Amino acid sequence: MGNDAFSVDRATAIFDEIVPARAPWSGFLKKGQVLRIIDLEGQQAVDALFYRADHFEERYSAQDTLREQGSAYIGLGSKLISNEGNLMLTVVGDSCGLHDTSAGACSCESNTVRFGHHTKYMHACRENFVLEIGKYGMGKRDLVSNINFFMNVPIEPGGELAIVDGVSAPGGYVDLKAEMDVLCLFSNCPQVNNPCNGFNPTPIRVVIYDCAEG
Repeated sequence: MGNDAFSVDRATAIFDEIVPARAPWSGFLKKGQVLRIIDLEGQQAVDALFYRADHFEERYSAQDTLREQGSAYIGLGSKLISNEGNLMLTVVGDSCGLHDTSAGACSCESNTVRFGHHTKYMHACRENFVLEIGKYGMGKRDLVSNINFFMNVPIEPGGELAIVDGVSAPGGYVDLKAEMDVLCLFSNCPQVNNPCNGFNPTPIRVVIYDCAEG
């Protein structure tokens, strides 16, 4: 595990699922549990949203998270902060080190603007989120700025965001420790018009661990 604080040697997997290419996923994470996202084939972006499990109005805040850590990217040790200023999750393991939380989620509308009208009806992360969030009584108004795990978004000299080839290798992972009970929503990004998925969306694996003390 290198410098990672989380060790599978002291953890028990209680959930293990393959999320197909282009598909959404959601689940609850209890305080103290660790969720591992595994990029099975490499260069696969995973869009993520987080909500307090017993109060959905409290949710992940990209702005508060970036201000708290003073960095443009999410990586090992990053603390994910809510819109109420509370700690939601901590990154306790990371094989990649480059996770974006500024570029947002792809949508049918943004596909049209960026890539042409012929891409309007291609499936996108925003649509995945709308489908999945509906299971919990929420809708479009509850979608906020998300994290793009494994997505490589360098900042250009002029301040623009670029989307380039991902750096995550097959089997790359990120571990998130819940600091409160959290609802997690993922979109296994279906984008094929830019290199965030290597132009080839692939499956991911989601594992939840109960962790021993000490």
